[in-house]
Amino acid sequence: MALPKLVVGITQGDSNGIGYEVIIKSLCDERILDSFTPVIYGSSKLMGFYRKTVHNIGPMDINVIPSAAEAKQKKINLVNCLPDNIYAEPGQSTPDSAKAAIKSLEMAVKDLKEGQIDVLVTAPINKRAMSAEGFSNTGHTEYLQKEFNVDDVTMIMVSSQLKVGVVTGHIPLRDVSKTLTKESILGKLRIMKASLERDFGIPDPKIAVLGLNPHCGDGGLLGDEEQNIILPAVQKAQEEGIQAFGPYSPDGYFGLGNYSRFDATLAMYHDQGLAPFKAIAFADGVNFTAGLPIVRTSPDHGTAYEMAGRDEADPRSMMSAIYTAIDIFRKRLEYDTLMEGKLKK
Repeated sequence: MALPKLVVGITQGDSNGIGYEVIIKSLCDERILDSFTPVIYGSSKLMGFYRKTVHNIGPMDINVIPSAAEAKQKKINLVNCLPDNIYAEPGQSTPDSAKAAIKSLEMAVKDLKEGQIDVLVTAPINKRAMSAEGFSNTGHTEYLQKEFNVDDVTMIMVSSQLKVGVVTGHIPLRDVSKTLTKESILGKLRIMKASLERDFGIPDPKIAVLGLNPHCGDGGLLGDEEQNIILPAVQKAQEEGIQAFGPYSPDGYFGLGNYSRFDATLAMYHDQGLAPFKAIAFADGVNFTAGLPIVRTSPDHGTAYEMAGRDEADPRSMMSAIYTAIDIFRKRLEYDTLMEGKLKK
């Protein structure tokens, strides 16, 4: 039986970063349109500008539409949701580029809620610039958590080699220790287990949990979070039937390749997990928001202003984000169908 062709919503991100370039490069081969129907949220004017900066690709047939409801298969669809007077300033953080990123995201999420698109892939944004323009969230993850009214979500970085989640996300490093609790770690482990099973088809997944302090605190000499917070959370998770193990010292864990022995890794804070992840799998890494009722992915890189408009950006992470979103959507359908069948028996 042929799989349904999904409608993939793609936000433009910051219009002065590399978002348009990696989108164009990801969609330039028309054979890709046999797999899904893309709907870009942005500007036909900006699309045309950045198309001219990308060399060695053939013509692209852009179907400009007022709404995702009018998207056509075998076409690159673009919802023109930005003002006609917008223009590109590659490499510059501007109020207009931040406003454009906000508008693109809001329009895509509206269509996602209404079922006009099946999954959401977000191009990189400038969080600080968007905050200055009234965006009251520290990133896509927090925005989507609020929009879909869920209590907790987990950012999971995904590649063919490893999956890494984080307990504390976009907060200052000085706040990590006081934010870390047994309950917060346990909550992330529950979300990761559920996501690994439903979104990735991994039954009874094994999850490694990292420590916070150097050498996992050296028995309390360098900190007591491992003894008082992390280990009790791991033990409670095990009592709930979650295959959680640790805590492990991050340097040796990644340095010795021990992540290959587990289905996923839970880091205590952003850079503890993302720095080694990007060192290992930057080219094709994907950021996935677990715990949402919808599927959202993004590339694992930022706006890269220094590359904007130069035809230097690598599209592999964006391509991986698109296909990962499609794979997760289909895995969910398979899982839910299987669970419904079990309930009927």
